[in-house]
Amino acid sequence: MKRLFAILALVGAFGLATPAWSEDAPATPTTSTAVAAPAATATPVATAAVAAPAAAVAPVDTVNKGDNAWLMVASALVILMSIPGLALFYGGLVRSKNMLSVLIQVLVVFSLATILWVAYGYSMAFTEGNAFFGSLSKAFLKGVTPDSIAATFNKGIGVSELIYVAFQGAFAAITCCLILGAFAERIRFSAVLLFMVFWFTLSYVPMAHMVWYWTGPDAYTSAAAADAANATAGWLFQHGALDFAGGTVVHINAAVAGLVGAYFVGKRVGFGRESMAPHSLTMTMIGASLLWFGWFGFNAGSALEANGTSALAFVNTWVATAAATLTWTMAEWALKGKPSMLGAASGAVAGLVAITPACGYVGVMGGMVIGALAGVVCLWGVHGLKRLLNVDDSLDVFGVHGVGGMLGAILTGVFASPDLGGVGIWDYVANAASPEYSIAAQVKIQAIGVITTIVWSGLVSIVGFFIIDKLVGLRVPVEAEREGLDLTSHGERAYNN
Repeated sequence: MKRLFAILALVGAFGLATPAWSEDAPATPTTSTAVAAPAATATPVATAAVAAPAAAVAPVDTVNKGDNAWLMVASALVILMSIPGLALFYGGLVRSKNMLSVLIQVLVVFSLATILWVAYGYSMAFTEGNAFFGSLSKAFLKGVTPDSIAATFNKGIGVSELIYVAFQGAFAAITCCLILGAFAERIRFSAVLLFMVFWFTLSYVPMAHMVWYWTGPDAYTSAAAADAANATAGWLFQHGALDFAGGTVVHINAAVAGLVGAYFVGKRVGFGRESMAPHSLTMTMIGASLLWFGWFGFNAGSALEANGTSALAFVNTWVATAAATLTWTMAEWALKGKPSMLGAASGAVAGLVAITPACGYVGVMGGMVIGALAGVVCLWGVHGLKRLLNVDDSLDVFGVHGVGGMLGAILTGVFASPDLGGVGIWDYVANAASPEYSIAAQVKIQAIGVITTIVWSGLVSIVGFFIIDKLVGLRVPVEAEREGLDLTSHGERAYNN
């Protein structure tokens, strides 16, 4: 245990030291000024790809209490998605002897990511540094006070920076938890914690900065000012990548890490020969329902305001998920002869994943199409693609979150087009919708975002798992795996007769 604590301290120190070259970079303004917002992206010219119209042009000097209240509720909903939502969804899918191991992994990883976010994650993700990392100017929330204001996507409208920190921190925490399903039932608890520190620091934080960091809409006062503001934004933001609530940052990022982990940890003992059926689909259904409920905060909250854009994201989250549930169920029914509860729940999650990057940019019919396609494509992802990859991704993290995230990210570029009912791109200099939108050009940008996420997360994950395997070992002994991680790793049983 002392060795684990020492290694965790070293990795944490490494994380704090990583962006030292940018530590003296200017920080995003805090008190009574705008800070970075999560779901907007900017084109390389003077526009930002945000659905909401700008209602005012005055500098942000006060918060909107209604938006503040909504973001508090949305943050709580995102936390609900992880604990208990994701914990129960994953817990029901494993065998009973490993139920508690999944629950404690989700709970502790969520808590670990939360502390890392406050310590340095928020600062590295949402302050100005370079195109890939911010600075440490807000480490441990230095300078973030009850009076600090974060920008939204409308000029002159802000929310309290503290609740913005919490909202983004909940995103970071659940992303780390998603990875756990790929190598459930056979990984060491110490290896999980060490990997999460490494991956959070070098994959989640820079991806969040690359996609979501900008200086806020009030900086876009002229074409020259817009160019200057874009130059300080994250790398994918500068290229105009659209990701409303985390298709790249959350789902593809986590799925690639999970896939790499599944290869490194190896297949479960008896995989392909013994039954590894879920021990409680009742728990899985409850977890899926809580995920759907909490996802409204995840997606609609990413508008940062209680306005028409948040309403659009809310409705798209509702409709796309329903469509994916139906298409997965019907396709499975046709292929296997019977519709399953597991299939319906998996379809719902696939729809939630696929609509995430698109929810505030596409019309309701576009959202319905994205959801319907996700149900069928992700069904193939957890069966056909999984066999092609020859991997034991225990809970189909890559098949659902990876495939669904890629599908949603690419289709965002298609259905954001005003010709297909989308909202297009907002020009913050003109305070009007841009009259031009090219589906081909935007899809190309979306593809760049997807590829960047795959390569970045893949490389970080390979290095991370390799190092941690050498330090503490990734896998529990065979005897411990056969007995179950609940007893051998945690000394408890989920169910006592």
